[in-house]
Amino acid sequence: MEKFTLGVEEEYMVVDPTTRELKSHDQKIVEIASKVLGDHVKAEMHQAVVEVGTGICQNVEEAHQDISRLRKFVGEVAGTLNLKIGAAGTHPFSHWSTQLITPNPRYDEIVNEMQEAARSNLIFGLHVHVGIADKNMAIHIMNTVRYFLPHVFALSTNSPFWEGRNTGFKSFRTKVFDKFPRTGIPDSYTSWDDFKNYINLLIQTRCIDNAKKIWWDVRVHPFFDTIEFRICDVPLLVNETIAIAAVFQALVAKLYKLRLQNMSFMNYSRALINENKWRASRYGLDGKLIDFGKQEEVDARALIHELLDFVDDVVDELGSRHAINYVNQILEQGSGADRQLAVYANTKNLQSVVDYITEQTIQGT
Repeated sequence: MEKFTLGVEEEYMVVDPTTRELKSHDQKIVEIASKVLGDHVKAEMHQAVVEVGTGICQNVEEAHQDISRLRKFVGEVAGTLNLKIGAAGTHPFSHWSTQLITPNPRYDEIVNEMQEAARSNLIFGLHVHVGIADKNMAIHIMNTVRYFLPHVFALSTNSPFWEGRNTGFKSFRTKVFDKFPRTGIPDSYTSWDDFKNYINLLIQTRCIDNAKKIWWDVRVHPFFDTIEFRICDVPLLVNETIAIAAVFQALVAKLYKLRLQNMSFMNYSRALINENKWRASRYGLDGKLIDFGKQEEVDARALIHELLDFVDDVVDELGSRHAINYVNQILEQGSGADRQLAVYANTKNLQSVVDYITEQTIQGT
């Protein structure tokens, strides 16, 4: 039986506590933190970003402890440099054009190829890996889990502001990332060989040099035995991150279980799933998503409750009941975007929104 191990990666913004602007930390946070955390803390393309990643966690509880420790420690290191970290999909008002790129041949190459699309890609995501060794099974699960991506994404929406404007979106981060090639909801593939043929063709025709330049919302990882979920904004609270990780793990376990029982979930087209993704990015939890089975619009919250019912029979086996239950709290208090917008409505001040983000980031760690 698969163990469905977990790995969680989060990207944080580095903020100047006085101006609340994004601030280049010249990789000093990474330099200092890595003495303790090793390669669980990494530089990113922009110097105002820090990425952390857990080890391979056997269960949700372990992932919770690990990501809490990483947030707390990186936050403390930032503090010693008179900086703060923030977990939100975009910075409310800093402009990307003033931010420095980390000197590194890999980043130079990406900027050279992607130009302004790369330079403006100043966004912060959550990536969740769920362990699965059988590549053909992983492809099958990737195909079917795509339907649920917008539902989970709606829970994570946490980027309503961009360059000082209320964008009208609950997640503008995805709109920024859309400028990159090989992003968004993937097509479905008949097998691991089918997927490898696609990758090999891209490498042969010099579109990419390796499969890590596939940045889809979900992908069977080319080098690890995992399915990697990449659709979500990084959430404000560590509890939200763990709830979302638990949902992804439960979905993988449930679809695996169905397959072993010779059953399957419907495999919907990318074009249809994209309609729901767009709605989730625009309206978050307050919108309606399409129930393709019924062929009608349904409140996003109602479909998320249905998703929780769908995975319920695997949750206790995974030991993630407590983490999954937190989804109900997100549904009650709103996603990060809803709460950022509420702070802005009360204060009319984006600096106050940044203060809220940095406070929430270390809460509960």
